[in-house]
Amino acid sequence: MRVGVGFAGRGAAVAVALATLLGGCAGSAADDGKGAAGATPSDTSEAESAAVRGGSVGAAGSDCALPVRFDVAAHWKARAIDAGAEQSKASKGSGDDPSAAVADSLLHQGPVTAACEIDAKPAGHIGFLRVWTGKAGTPGPGTVLRQFVAAEDGAGKAAYRSVRTGGGLKGVEVEYLCTSKLLGETKKETALAVGTPDGPVVLHLGGMDTEEHEAMRPAYELAKRTLRLG
Repeated sequence: MRVGVGFAGRGAAVAVALATLLGGCAGSAADDGKGAAGATPSDTSEAESAAVRGGSVGAAGSDCALPVRFDVAAHWKARAIDAGAEQSKASKGSGDDPSAAVADSLLHQGPVTAACEIDAKPAGHIGFLRVWTGKAGTPGPGTVLRQFVAAEDGAGKAAYRSVRTGGGLKGVEVEYLCTSKLLGETKKETALAVGTPDGPVVLHLGGMDTEEHEAMRPAYELAKRTLRLG
């Protein structure tokens, strides 16, 4: 499910749909009763293997037009997020309908806005690789990334480091833990921020739990390795 599919309802229905799609530490309907988050995978061979390229996003005419381009792992499905359109739909409820506020909090995180999500379900995983973009003139990638993490409820124990993508972009990467207040579970998340002439771009890998996060990590590494200006 993606933004635009579960947004037909209002109020609580919209909150649940958007939290499932974009909520970082929130519980989701995709949990399907799997084990506790934060567990260390017993077999890391999958996480250590290289992802097979299945296409690319970012260029004009691709599934998501972005300030950057990068390769997408095989079977992962990319879809663009029109944050303005989704907020407009949510704001059409009654005066006391909280949908607009929910949409705003989930479609924006710190100084960036959701622009694209790449769904891992067709590849057999539960999670997304998401792209968030900001306006030109926003502070550098390190500041943007810290604001992004600070805006995520339950985020902590963040470790930052400077990186350079395979496409030559300088950026900052963070690994952190995110604890769901609803579920009382903790999972690992990873994000990368780079600067472009059109504004900052944040690439974020979540996952239902730490085990899923690690299993999806090769797709994130493929994106980072091929990340370049659009």
